[in-house]
Amino acid sequence: MAPAQRRIGVLTSGGDCAGLNAAIRAIVYRAQKTYGWEVLGIEQSTHGLAASPPRARPLTVHNVHDILNQGGTILGSTNSGSPFAHVDSSGSVKDISQDIIDGYHELGLSALIGIGGDGSLAILRKLAIQGGFNLVGIPKTIDNDVGLTERAIGFSTAVNIATEAVDRLHCTAASHNRVMIVEVMGRDAGHIAMSAGIAGGANVVLVPEIPYSIGVIAETIRQRQARGKHHSLIVVAEAVKNADREAVVNTTCTGQNRLGGIGNYLAERIHATTGAETRVIVPGHLLRGGTPSPFDRLTASAFGIAAVDLVAQERYDRMVAWQDRQVKDVAIEDAINEYATVDPDGTLVKTARGLGICLGDCTPDSCDLMVGAPKVTAIV
Repeated sequence: MAPAQRRIGVLTSGGDCAGLNAAIRAIVYRAQKTYGWEVLGIEQSTHGLAASPPRARPLTVHNVHDILNQGGTILGSTNSGSPFAHVDSSGSVKDISQDIIDGYHELGLSALIGIGGDGSLAILRKLAIQGGFNLVGIPKTIDNDVGLTERAIGFSTAVNIATEAVDRLHCTAASHNRVMIVEVMGRDAGHIAMSAGIAGGANVVLVPEIPYSIGVIAETIRQRQARGKHHSLIVVAEAVKNADREAVVNTTCTGQNRLGGIGNYLAERIHATTGAETRVIVPGHLLRGGTPSPFDRLTASAFGIAAVDLVAQERYDRMVAWQDRQVKDVAIEDAINEYATVDPDGTLVKTARGLGICLGDCTPDSCDLMVGAPKVTAIV
């Protein structure tokens, strides 16, 4: 017997990525075609719930049928900080959590499906506990760092785009005997850099999980030059730190500090130590945009179906996850607490080493040059 008539809400939170619309579409299809439920799309994430009246619109099979291959999110999103310390246009800080909770209840929702990364899911869970409402989570992040799931929506597309960038740079690097550095997104984890570096045939891959040495990188480039390979490709995650073990950041026009600049930092030092002409390419938000890959569409669709089924089963405070070639569900709290970084002893790292890709870490006779290692001095 199908569950009684319900009205569920869906929102996308945090940075956008490819595949979000595929998840929204699957949620609507499952909710309406299988259960006959009403679905409301919350606009601009929690900001839509906090508005008076709440900003939401009906979603139907008719108005979402053609969004499967669209990038971004038709509902809009926000990653402007915590609603428990929201900064308004005047610069004042205010707790708007109760406004969000009131919006949920004003809309008469039976449950909310939140699509977001670990930070967004943590905020939504806190709101659900405070406001006594029902929450199911779907993991999305190009960084692929949400715990207890092998894949998150957006990661596959981001890797595809980063890999294409590396592919395109091989020929131009060879034509001019240059070192090309591709700086990709990765707030705290190096999954994109590691995957795109392997898939794109990079010579050096640097991720925040593995300490690196400028000396080791320079020696790798010199050895390639000695073999007649006068060009090299380096892929680096934006979260890789400098020699002082500090994040490299840029200040935006709004005064915010954002990760970015490690590519230029490395370029200066590589040129100084090897003499190689070096260029830096930063795909940036290109990794978030564009048509979602087939795998992201499949993952998002499976997640959307499973999330609605959890609502039907009244199994809340759960997140859908991709494990062992199928969709399972885990406690949101556990997923948040099991932050997923690149495993230095994992399969991809072993693959990279087996292919002869330099990961920048020290050799036995150069450990004193290692950046990020405790109680050592790094070269600059």
